[in-house]
Amino acid sequence: MSDEPVLTITRVFDAPRELVFAAWTDPKLAAQWWGPKGFTTVSNAMDVRVGGEWRRSMRSPEGAGHRSRGVYREIVPPERLVFTFCWERGGAAGHGPETVVTVTLAELGPRRTELTLRQEGFATIAGRNEHVRGWSSALDRLAEYLQVPVN
Repeated sequence: MSDEPVLTITRVFDAPRELVFAAWTDPKLAAQWWGPKGFTTVSNAMDVRVGGEWRRSMRSPEGAGHRSRGVYREIVPPERLVFTFCWERGGAAGHGPETVVTVTLAELGPRRTELTLRQEGFATIAGRNEHVRGWSSALDRLAEYLQVPVN
């Protein structure tokens, strides 16, 4: 891990790039995996267009509510998604200012996709490290979700 307040995570999924992109942009799909392990999505509003807003409410296993929101800045299906991320008042305290998340998807074959998530704009290294744990757990959930047969 670097000394810069920038987070970068790369994962390879055994799923087509279009499906991985849809998991990030379809509210019904995103609600199935978003958030750390054990968290449930209570509400999930996504206006997936440049300038559109997203807003999500999650509940931790202990029952605590966490609300986040952002604005889509760039959408290039099925290869790139850029949005802002900010915890709302009353959500997870101490996580810092609004950040920018860039999700890039590279096709490695018909059923393999490399995802690179980059989040920047953290005020502190500690804030970045909290997001490393959260995103890593969420991406584990995404990998599990992508293994479910889609009808």
